[in-house]
Amino acid sequence: MTVLEIENLSKQYKNKKAVQNIKFTLEAGKCTALLGPNGAGKTTTLNMIAGLLTPTSGTIRSPLLNSKQDLRQLIGFLPQYTSFYGWMSGKEYVMFAGELCGLTKKEAESRTEYLLNLVGLEEGKNRKISQYSGGMKQRLGIAQALIHKPKLILLDEPVSALDPFGRREVLELMRNLKNETTILFSTHILNDAEEVSDNVLFMNDGKIIEKGSLTEVKQRNAENLMFLKFDQPASSYVESFETCESIEEINVNNDTISLSLQDVVHAKNDILQIIARENLPIIKIELSTASLEDIFMKVVKK
Repeated sequence: MTVLEIENLSKQYKNKKAVQNIKFTLEAGKCTALLGPNGAGKTTTLNMIAGLLTPTSGTIRSPLLNSKQDLRQLIGFLPQYTSFYGWMSGKEYVMFAGELCGLTKKEAESRTEYLLNLVGLEEGKNRKISQYSGGMKQRLGIAQALIHKPKLILLDEPVSALDPFGRREVLELMRNLKNETTILFSTHILNDAEEVSDNVLFMNDGKIIEKGSLTEVKQRNAENLMFLKFDQPASSYVESFETCESIEEINVNNDTISLSLQDVVHAKNDILQIIARENLPIIKIELSTASLEDIFMKVVKK
């Protein structure tokens, strides 16, 4: 079931096109990652969907509503930079959000208890928000975004400011939230998207340059990589592999050479022969398929 349809959506600020004619749909119960570097147009896109910005052109609609109904009733939103009333407890804050959404006090309290348990804040619900860690605040923000049972929740860079422990908490929560609602979240950390998303949207310079399920995108941009790690800076050994016809591209990062391979079987044989013949000081060889980050860099270069 489709929850949201975006058609030719654009946003222009004077001479700058922040978002350019993007088009995609969101399916119920799926987690979709909106990926791209800072300035790609991710936050502008989320703000238009949330109703915080008026599009220059294009449409945002849901088949779950008629044209006269307010789309915002379907949407929960957690902005990149959250703001809380530190003197409130977590429970008070989520209840307050519920009453602002039109819930009765009894409904808001019942829903708040459920959500704080869902996001792992049951034990800290009566503590002041000013005493919460960064990860706790993000989980509290997700709870308030879910208070009115939205069909879609928008999360703008939900883990970018967190320490590794807080990141892990929020990513695990997002993985479980698909049982509650549809998720669209933005991030520039592609490894996070690979962990929790079903579908991806690659965005750059205000345009969507690749999209589809995680599996489809990986298959469409399949690229076999071999990593050679040396016991010293690897740049000295690049020349050894430049004449190998089964290697498409060579990149160097400190002590590691990454090789993009045309034919894995032939390339492995060729590369091992080069290593043995030239007695190269290799300490690790790893064969890997392309990550989302590799695919994004490849698509951007097209």
